[in-house]
Amino acid sequence: MVAVVSGAGGGIGAATALALARAGRTVAALDRDADALRTAVAEMRAEGLPVEAYPADVSASAEVEKIFDEIETLHGPVDELVNVAGVLRAAQVVDTTDEDWAATFAVNTTGVFVLSRAAARRMTPRGAGAIVTVSSNAGGVPRAGIAAYAASKAAATHFTRCLGLELGPHGIRCNTVSPGSTETPMLHALGGDPVAGDAQVFRTGIPLGRVALPSDIADAVLFLLSDQARHITMHDLYVDGGATLRA
Repeated sequence: MVAVVSGAGGGIGAATALALARAGRTVAALDRDADALRTAVAEMRAEGLPVEAYPADVSASAEVEKIFDEIETLHGPVDELVNVAGVLRAAQVVDTTDEDWAATFAVNTTGVFVLSRAAARRMTPRGAGAIVTVSSNAGGVPRAGIAAYAASKAAATHFTRCLGLELGPHGIRCNTVSPGSTETPMLHALGGDPVAGDAQVFRTGIPLGRVALPSDIADAVLFLLSDQARHITMHDLYVDGGATLRA
């Protein structure tokens, strides 16, 4: 099986690429940070895993289509897509610039659209495939100081549902994993104590008392891609230790 994973240069994306490769997939790893991507892929290949690096801007349609053609030529049909690439620019709405907003949506929303469309165009004639978008619990619960990020993730989540509705008759499942606080550079950039929460910014704590590891999110992705989830589509799986109280 061939899987495409975006945002594979680090964090959840790298953990997902690693988990998929260990599970027997040939993985095409995408990231716009070419240096970080090559480092991550080199570590996976050192384990003897079948992972290839494809530096890419996920919001660039022509570039993505070309990469998908190359992947299918070299490795075979793409069976799975995992949209992980994401950016976060924290700011109050009044301080959010036009460029912050555009850059956030370019990766978090347009990137999901471009990659998913490329995958769907190839999966549909074959009548099989699975797509998972890694969104955020912030896409379903309001958060102060990250409105652009939250809005972009809400859009990506609902887009993935609509995609699942269209692709279901073709045997293609589309689901979302929505993490909460996860041990990544993005979390550290926000500051504060995610486990305890912060009432002043309406941020709840984490009932399970721990921050997720990237591998926790990767495990959820693997489940939704697997045959064990063959009757699950258009689902949004929260993996946040109960932080949103599943509001």
